[in-house]
Amino acid sequence: MEFPWIDSDVPYLTVEQMGEVDRLMIEEFGIDLVRMMENAGRSLAHLARHRFLDGDPRRKTVVVLAGTGGNGGGAMVAARRLHGYGADVRVAVTAPRERMSPVAAQQLDMLTRLDLPVLVHDLPYATADLIIDGLVGYSLLGSLRGRAAELALWANDAGAPVLALDTPSGLDASKGAVLATAVRATATLTLALPKSGLESPEAEDVVGELYLADISVPPQLYAEPSLALHLESPFRQSDIVRLR
Repeated sequence: MEFPWIDSDVPYLTVEQMGEVDRLMIEEFGIDLVRMMENAGRSLAHLARHRFLDGDPRRKTVVVLAGTGGNGGGAMVAARRLHGYGADVRVAVTAPRERMSPVAAQQLDMLTRLDLPVLVHDLPYATADLIIDGLVGYSLLGSLRGRAAELALWANDAGAPVLALDTPSGLDASKGAVLATAVRATATLTLALPKSGLESPEAEDVVGELYLADISVPPQLYAEPSLALHLESPFRQSDIVRLR
């Protein structure tokens, strides 16, 4: 399956602007984080299936790396959906449930009810058909540390393609600086609109192919005074489009 390419007129948002999109979605438009997370995870699983798993996840092994916040929650949605498609899915988390945000903990509960293997301390096994990076999203402050850094290094050494959610973990999403430890993605699925750091020349080697997914942001939200962006929806042809 080919995802449609779109031109370079799509604006790239700073971290501050993306934070404002999230705030407006929840406070002004009543579209909560769980709904956005489900949309993100569905698109991530769909892209994984068609770009990396030959359109059929059965008998394919997927390792999902999930952090404690919204990025990890979206990756866990993808884990649940890929499991439903027939993939052999394992999830490695950066912290136990009690240290996760409420929405990420809720997603972990669902995986536990499905009896999916969840690794809290161990590294995943060495072989996989695909690794999904959901360690840290656009709100990363400083370099990856502790278990997140350990899992990022594992992903880079595993020899499997890596699909990152929103931004590769370890990339400064505003400036495009690649921090001390960063996931080297084969492809990145960014959400709503791309982040400004993704177009940095320095970021190209860790971003890989760049896709954009619809998480149901209403077009009029971008025209709000705090953003003042006027654009046509990039998702006229597909919920997932390719930027690079």
